Amino acid sequence: MTGATGFIGRNTAKALLESGAEVVCLVRPGSPNRGLLPEHEKLTVVEGALDQVENAVKTIGHADAFFHFAWGGVNRAEIDSPVVQQKNVEDSLACVRASHALGCTFFLDAGSRVEYGITEDGTMEESMECHPVNAYGKAKLEFYQRAVPLCREYGMTYYHLRFFSVYGRGDHPWSIISTLVRDLPLGETVSLSACRHRWNFMDIQDASRAVLELYRFSDEHEGESRIVNVASKDTRVLKDFVEEIHEIAGGRGALEYGTFVQAKEGALSICPRTEVLSELTAGTWKEEIAFRDGIRRMMEE
Repeated sequence: MTGATGFIGRNTAKALLESGAEVVCLVRPGSPNRGLLPEHEKLTVVEGALDQVENAVKTIGHADAFFHFAWGGVNRAEIDSPVVQQKNVEDSLACVRASHALGCTFFLDAGSRVEYGITEDGTMEESMECHPVNAYGKAKLEFYQRAVPLCREYGMTYYHLRFFSVYGRGDHPWSIISTLVRDLPLGETVSLSACRHRWNFMDIQDASRAVLELYRFSDEHEGESRIVNVASKDTRVLKDFVEEIHEIAGGRGALEYGTFVQAKEGALSICPRTEVLSELTAGTWKEEIAFRDGIRRMMEE
């Protein structure tokens, strides 16, 4: 696994370890986030930069599956940098080659909802044509398009997961959920967009279980390459989610709508379809954590 110190990576690693799997994580030398990895006797850490992933093959020896969650330049300064994002594409293709050298039969990576770009009514379904707006979304889509024939050549099953807004303790401190959960109980004012667009949030535990289930049933889809939306069935106007968090916080703090500067793509509505996720897990995967319960847990932790 690459990107195991990240939010989705470390929670997925934890879920895999709890299922009985042995997990090998490629971690940058001197990574300040190494301490975030779960402590487990079946977790092995191999040091190495992402652009040297093929050098780690000899050290690791063999693996059944490769989970690729690493991706650089996700901050505002680099998310629209063609140079940074193109390096991500090349490093990610090296991961596909490394997975083949390790004897993997399954490759999974984290794509992004921004690959879809702007859709007419916010609906985002895996088979639709994509029109990403920024360099990050374009690079994620380019990697998928180049990885498909490579995985087919290697005889590997390949799932390109498009995660929507996953939340939970340990997420980026600047995310809207982290900000609201942290600041409202302290009585602070939170600057927000108008929050009139539709949005979708999924608890990290549900998201990591979805990844685990996709892997568990992957043998039934041998050799296929699929895009998979990983999202909740709970899509609402964003303001509704915000007001619910405010209510859970006991009405403390204040919400200042219309003062937050939007990213380049603006306030896009999203309404993900999740039929492919259900199909590939034979209908076994179900959300277990309602939004209200997930937010309450975050506030209590």
